[in-house]
Amino acid sequence: MNAQEILRTHINKVVDLTDEQFEYFFSLFKPVSFKKGQILIREGQNVDHEYFVLDGCLKTFYTNDSLKMHILQFATSQWWASDYNALYNDEKASFSVDCVADAHTLCLYSEDREKVCREIHEIEHFLRWRSNRGYVGLQKRILSLLNNNARSRYEELMAQHPELYNLVPKHLIAAYLGVSRETLSRLYHS
Repeated sequence: MNAQEILRTHINKVVDLTDEQFEYFFSLFKPVSFKKGQILIREGQNVDHEYFVLDGCLKTFYTNDSLKMHILQFATSQWWASDYNALYNDEKASFSVDCVADAHTLCLYSEDREKVCREIHEIEHFLRWRSNRGYVGLQKRILSLLNNNARSRYEELMAQHPELYNLVPKHLIAAYLGVSRETLSRLYHS
């Protein structure tokens, strides 16, 4: 599928747009490709955009004062990524976003998103649905971190997102789960 078909399929899960509405919405996106290791958003910078992933993999992460990486999200095909606090609250980025595997994305700027939301109710509904779904996913992840052991979190992640197994290096999966690489290795081999 091409970029238009991927985005249209994604949107059609929630709302039906006329061809004219979709073409207008699609025209607001800028295609951007990234190579593995490339940084899209750096902690401390201004953020005025978000990315819709067509293929590849991005990660949203925070590095603490002890230089330990904490991964908040992996974003694969049909996922969105940004530092949303910075984007919505006009603050400096608290997180960084980089490319785990070569990725093709569509970049949507905040100004364009707000404009289209004022103009097309269905797009506003879609974007609200997407934000709500992300919030629910975050709550589930927090509950999992609070209540489940490392093995359960690993099994849950692999059941929900099996594509990550071959796409994401094991040390990054360990950082996402909040465990050491050695702990992950024991979980994987037992």
